[in-house]
Amino acid sequence: MGLGREVAISLDGVRDKNVMQLKKLNTVLFPIRYNEKYYVDALASGEFTKLAYFSDICVGAIACRLEKTEGGSVRVYIMTLGVLAPYRGLGIGTRLLNHVLDLCSKQNISEIYLHVQTNNEDAINFYKKFGFDITDTIPNYYTNITPPDCYVLRKFISQSQAKK
Repeated sequence: MGLGREVAISLDGVRDKNVMQLKKLNTVLFPIRYNEKYYVDALASGEFTKLAYFSDICVGAIACRLEKTEGGSVRVYIMTLGVLAPYRGLGIGTRLLNHVLDLCSKQNISEIYLHVQTNNEDAINFYKKFGFDITDTIPNYYTNITPPDCYVLRKFISQSQAKK
C-alpha cells in the first residue's frame, strides 16, 4: 500500500437482504457451520454486526450477540470476526473491532468477550493488541474441529474511554 493512499474500506449493516453475504463469508472463513440462531442473533444485534467492504467487495465481517448479565447489564459476545485471507493486514479487522469497541463505549457496555480455538495464535495475538486477556480455557468446546479446546478472551471497557 503506497503512502498517502486512502484504502477504500467501508462498513455496512447486516439486514435480511444482505445476510447471504455473511453466510458466504462464514463458509469460507470458519471451520464451523453456523445455525439459524446465529444469524437471528447477528441481525438482532443491529449496529454490532457489520460487513466490511474493500473497494466495494465484501471481504470481512463481525457478528456479535448482545447478552444480559445476571446483574441486568448488557455485555457483547463476538460470535465471529473474520477477513478473507488476501485482504488481511490492511486494517479491515481492526476497523471492524474498533467499530464494536466504540459502540460499547458509547452505550456504556463494559464487557466484551469471545471464544478462540487454542491453536489460533493469529487471532489470539490480534485480540491481545486491543487489550483482551485470556480469562479461561474450555476443554472440548468445539465438537468437530481439532484441537477442540478454546480460550475465553475478555476485555473490560472503562467508561472513561468513552468518546464524547
